[in-house]
Amino acid sequence: MSDTAAAFLDECLDLDALVADLEPDAWSRDTPAAGWSIAHQIAHLAWTDEVALLAVTDAEGFREQQVAAQADPGIVDEEAAKGASAPPAELLERWRVGRARLADALRTAPADAKLPWFGPPMSVRSMATARLMETWAHGQDVADALGVRRTPRGRLRDICHLGVRTRDFAYTINRRTPPERPFHIELTSPGGEVWSWGDGGPDRVTGSAEDFCLVVTQRRPVAETGLHATGEAARWLTFAQAFAGAPKEATS
Repeated sequence: MSDTAAAFLDECLDLDALVADLEPDAWSRDTPAAGWSIAHQIAHLAWTDEVALLAVTDAEGFREQQVAAQADPGIVDEEAAKGASAPPAELLERWRVGRARLADALRTAPADAKLPWFGPPMSVRSMATARLMETWAHGQDVADALGVRRTPRGRLRDICHLGVRTRDFAYTINRRTPPERPFHIELTSPGGEVWSWGDGGPDRVTGSAEDFCLVVTQRRPVAETGLHATGEAARWLTFAQAFAGAPKEATS
């Protein structure tokens, strides 16, 4: 658990290094997410870290937030806009404080706890992995806005694992029946090792771990990556989704 929380904080630090020295005007630069600036991206991470902290430490407080989200489908954009309106230094400090508190809470939470979330409930480790994933994904939006090529790290393995584990979730939210047999996923790590999941069946995904993460976080379409997929696994990649939220329009 401590390793996953540390990986989450390391990912935060990498993103922090991209934005910490930006001039105030640069925070308003557009990112690939329509209507979202760099400030929106960081504000979103700050807010979701704070909500995740509620899920870990204050179940009633989280339920109130969950009810508010159900009543207002636009709350994600609204909270991002509200946070983005703060001065960059204030927003940056809010994000730094919130992520540190969340990491501390994750380290001390009972390992067998089930935490509420906007999707299915999660284990403590899964929550830490989800925060790592979301920080990496929104960090990609910031990197794209700045024209920066990030160095892939070994902690992508946790994001790949989450992408594999959420396969059936992606089918369900897209009103499709999940296949009974697991897909065979074989990915090349940043260090050149092979990471694999599945039983060697005919429905396969191969390629780099970074490309797989870009696809399951919906930061790149498959066609813009070097992934190769066969059978039903190729269809899955068109709507794979490693995060909670509404599905994108899937293709057949």
